[in-house]
Amino acid sequence: MRRHATAVWNGTIKEGKGNITTQSTVLNQTQYSFSSRFEDGVGTNPEELLAAAHAGCFTMKLSLDLTQAGFTPETLETKSVVSLENGKITKSELTLTAKVPGISEEQFQQIAKGAEETCPVSGAFSFEITLNATLQN
Repeated sequence: MRRHATAVWNGTIKEGKGNITTQSTVLNQTQYSFSSRFEDGVGTNPEELLAAAHAGCFTMKLSLDLTQAGFTPETLETKSVVSLENGKITKSELTLTAKVPGISEEQFQQIAKGAEETCPVSGAFSFEITLNATLQN
């Protein structure tokens, strides 16, 4: 499988602007800029896109692993916070809240940790990944 996205940038780093389009067109000339990356400007940024990819991949992998272990997840909600420090992406912090009937806390933590370690996006990252997983009743 191969997927693609295209980024276009016009102008200088601070005054310029760009847009990103994904193969699916879910992002279709979605704007990004210096202010959307380093301030609170309108638009997306690479770190936000990495966070979305990591949260989505991990959550799907966890669903697969839980299903293969005989559990049916009712709800899996994951937030990823990607940190950019001194010009380098340093961390993705995953925070998971899950409702999985019939699973013990120990089983849940073990399966969640395994999914964090084996989801394809986690494998693509060379920076620190943390997971805080909460099982709700």
